[in-house]
Amino acid sequence: MTTAESRPVEASRPGSAPPRRLDVVTPQPSSWARTAITRALVRRALERLPLQARFADGSRAGLGGPVMEIHDPDAFHRRIGTQGLVGFGESYMAGEWDAPDLVAVLTVLAGNAAGLIPAPLQRLRGLWAMRRPSVQRNTPTGARDNISRHYDLSNDLFALFLDDTLSYSSALFRGFPAAWPLLADAQHRKIDRLLDLVEAGPGTRLLEIGTGWGELAIRAAARGAHVTSLTLSREQQALARDRVRAAGLDDRVSIELCDYREATGTYDAVVSVEMIEAVGEEFWPVYFATLDARLAPGGRVALQAITMPHDRMLASRDTFTWIQKYVFPGGLLPSVEAVDEVTRAHTSLRTLRRDGFGAHYAETLRLWRERFTERAGEVAELGFDETFRRMWTFYLAYSEAGFRSGYLDVQQYLFTKETPAP
Repeated sequence: MTTAESRPVEASRPGSAPPRRLDVVTPQPSSWARTAITRALVRRALERLPLQARFADGSRAGLGGPVMEIHDPDAFHRRIGTQGLVGFGESYMAGEWDAPDLVAVLTVLAGNAAGLIPAPLQRLRGLWAMRRPSVQRNTPTGARDNISRHYDLSNDLFALFLDDTLSYSSALFRGFPAAWPLLADAQHRKIDRLLDLVEAGPGTRLLEIGTGWGELAIRAAARGAHVTSLTLSREQQALARDRVRAAGLDDRVSIELCDYREATGTYDAVVSVEMIEAVGEEFWPVYFATLDARLAPGGRVALQAITMPHDRMLASRDTFTWIQKYVFPGGLLPSVEAVDEVTRAHTSLRTLRRDGFGAHYAETLRLWRERFTERAGEVAELGFDETFRRMWTFYLAYSEAGFRSGYLDVQQYLFTKETPAP
């Protein structure tokens, strides 16, 4: 059974009382000693960082740089003391701290993530870090629930900050800085590159794992491919089907509500864009084995994946994070090394090429964040309350900071099927 502590915050809706989580509005109880120790550890970490933390009592910490305003230091330290980095994000959601340039502050923290916690505490991580709840395991049933919690929030919400392609993954720009009028073309450039990698064209049988809102399927079908696209989101399926119908491509595209593990048939090409992040480490072998099994001899797989450093993945893979609690339940970013290890151990897929373009994701996220901020009033009209809006702003800024600091990257992979030796 899902507990209140493991369920992500839900959006409030018109005509219903805005849901509130006690651990967001009010910090969990903490002993004086624990809070005092946390205050000392936080102050020690901040003193060594190129930012400036300003506390309500007038004290300051940091080497100078982007400003972090801590309005309620007691609540801030209690949250971190009881819930670690989950509490840090919740403190922002509750308005206990803020920053004129949130991305800049989070970029400093992301760039120094490995050293924020003292080495002795790092070695004892298993004792103090929050553990991921078992309800978030990406079993077939769990995966449906996890995906629904994010992608079934509201198609209207996503449409407010995404461009007209409704692409919810990194774009590929010609140059920087990126600008909003160029985003749709940059999304098409990303999609076209993936389709070029698998040589999609007239008659290609293409399997897409993770539909989004259908833009890649539509673009592949316009090339003459026959597309089967799989999603676990009912909201996405409904809108993707409408978009396919509007494009006059019903005869070439099938949008199915189907877990990747339930896919059947063989295909000339398989494409999966930022889907592996939702699979979970436990199921990576099954996911890649499915790509392998569905691919016809001589076929190609194009995969777009967000990655993190291997050492950080190993250190955090069992930890319950703010992102998992509030945004992507059950998610875990792989490392490049993990992808290589899993494909070699469990499949006949071999990497033919890999291209990283993390700076492009930082710009994509900036444009989404700015658009979300500009349309905050419209978000509120949809029924999403202030706590949700602060949560979403923190999510977009947190993600952008990850790419700007180099802590995160995004890759486009091309896999081919290794031919067995005669």
